[in-house]
Amino acid sequence: MDMFATALPALGEAVTLIFRPEQLMFLVAGVLLGLSIGVLPGLGGIAGLSLVLPFMFGMEPVSGLALMVGLIAVIPTSDTFSSVLLGIPGSSASQATVLDGFPLAKKGQAARALAAAFMSSLYGGLLGAVVLTCFIFIARPLILAFGLPEMLMITVLGLSMVAILAGRVPLKGVIAAGMGLMAGTIGAAGAGGSLRMSTYDIPYLVDGLQLVIVGLGIYAIPEIVSLLRQDKPIATSGQLGLGWMQGIKDWWANIWLSTRSAFIGVTVGIIPGLGGSVVDWIAYGFAVQTAKNKENFGQGDIRGVIAPESSNNAKEGGGLIPTLIFGIPGSGSMAVFLGGLALLGLSPGPHMVRQDLSTTYTIVWSLALANVIGAGLCIVLSKYIAKLTTIRFTLLAPYLFMIIAFAAFQSRQSIGDLVALIGIGFLGILLRRFDYSRPAFLIGFVLSAQAEGFANMANQIAASRFRRSWEAGFDYIFTPLSIGILVLTVLSIWIGIKQSKNIRENIDAPTGAKRAPVIFLLCITAYIAVSVWDASTITRFGDKIFPLVVGIVTLAGCFALLIRMRLSPETDEAFIDLEAGGSDAEAPQGLWWTLSWFLGLLVMTFIFGLVIALCLFLLLFFRIRGGLSWVASTLYMAGGVAFILFLAGVLGRDFPPGLLQAYFDLPWPLT
Repeated sequence: MDMFATALPALGEAVTLIFRPEQLMFLVAGVLLGLSIGVLPGLGGIAGLSLVLPFMFGMEPVSGLALMVGLIAVIPTSDTFSSVLLGIPGSSASQATVLDGFPLAKKGQAARALAAAFMSSLYGGLLGAVVLTCFIFIARPLILAFGLPEMLMITVLGLSMVAILAGRVPLKGVIAAGMGLMAGTIGAAGAGGSLRMSTYDIPYLVDGLQLVIVGLGIYAIPEIVSLLRQDKPIATSGQLGLGWMQGIKDWWANIWLSTRSAFIGVTVGIIPGLGGSVVDWIAYGFAVQTAKNKENFGQGDIRGVIAPESSNNAKEGGGLIPTLIFGIPGSGSMAVFLGGLALLGLSPGPHMVRQDLSTTYTIVWSLALANVIGAGLCIVLSKYIAKLTTIRFTLLAPYLFMIIAFAAFQSRQSIGDLVALIGIGFLGILLRRFDYSRPAFLIGFVLSAQAEGFANMANQIAASRFRRSWEAGFDYIFTPLSIGILVLTVLSIWIGIKQSKNIRENIDAPTGAKRAPVIFLLCITAYIAVSVWDASTITRFGDKIFPLVVGIVTLAGCFALLIRMRLSPETDEAFIDLEAGGSDAEAPQGLWWTLSWFLGLLVMTFIFGLVIALCLFLLLFFRIRGGLSWVASTLYMAGGVAFILFLAGVLGRDFPPGLLQAYFDLPWPLT
């Protein structure tokens, strides 16, 4: 009865907050932004949240939550456009949709596929919100059972699964997660303040790398560069065909498949670290295995659209369970979502669920409402969104560059933000090229500080108890709950190794000569070796042990992969190189020529400041790369700069200054 007395008023307060006009406005704004990002292949929830993260400073918490939840709720719906219309996965959570959605579009049944997908997404999202509501209600009394050892073990559980279940080659997942963990240790240690990997006269690194920079660099830049190199429209046709009602009827005829797939999505979302890289493949495989007639799968079977689309929206509700209750990201987008909560002054975990239940339910039901709004807008705007994909990506890319540069600068208001963005973006390009899991890297980065903090605190308490008696120490560490989580960790590794062949971030995976993949792995090995050496020189034990252990394990993974490469032929998946074949290899524009535009924007910003640099960058880009006339280039440039000035003015943000501003006193926005 006490639980009912506490939860029901909180639920009522949450509903009241959600339907306030101001919150609805922010929720719709987030949905519209999510639609805009989701329709572009590759720019999923991680890149979208990374763009809005800098603007969370100073926002009212419920408004900020509405904006973020609206964005992450609709992206698994809107990314269906590129999967069905283009045959290109809109995100890692919509890869399986391509297998049957694109063949349906080629048969002239795109509208049928999209209608079934949107209904499945809406249903899955609502079911995920209901499950999340019930789980929080039931779980509250159980949360008190989680102490430091249990929180540490559940962090390890998340890390173990994201490392193993995030790529074709499990060793690459281990290495990517290890790199993310090591990148998270850069700067002053949380416990004793020792400087790690930032003692080389780089003051910018003392405070570590920022999540905004890492999210944009690892995800947004590699996908934008890849699409820009193609120098062509995203799609060749904006036609949807007929069959909207038929798609809705198809979904209703397969309602039980949609329900089962949604529960799969919630279950997979609950497991920390799995998220979008696996859920659609599991649901698709489930649909194939349980179907009586399997011959049409892969050739345009509507069930191959309904199953993955039901699961990938439901997984957002499941992903919020470990995120809100334990502070462990259930997916890559949830990792960035955690950063947004911190900027809003919210601390997810047992404390928030116990003491701030109304805010927790606000997140849950904002997710449900955003799914309804998003699915409705997708149906209404489908015709227009499909036509946007016929625009040359060359005309869209510079505006994305502009927004990314502006968003990155909001991290610390330093030109070093842009330098870090370019550096991490280049790393993201290489991780994508050689098929190292970027979700594993990002989640490792986010969990690094948390894992180290739990480990140090649990170690100190356990050590004091061991000094009293061995029995007291073991009783503290090996509780029934922590042992259960340890068993789940071992089980997840076993399942991950068994299922890793089905988990892909890139559908096409050509292999090439050994040289480039080996050189990249040697560079990673060298970085990890330097990090281990740097950690070994730290005098304070609590500040050195975490990077030392993680570095040694990651280094062992690097050597194991090097041995595999030495003994395997060039056709082995360890040698995947997207530049060896497929769309990247056939791109008319070279990688370095495309990257030079990024570098050019950085150099011009360093000299003239961002506003003047953007004017020059946009004008030259549209004229030289886009091939437009000087008049058209000037108009495109003026529109882009006007938009970013309006955005900065409304939000009260500044622009990066350059050397010019150091010598001349210029008015806003040139300051």
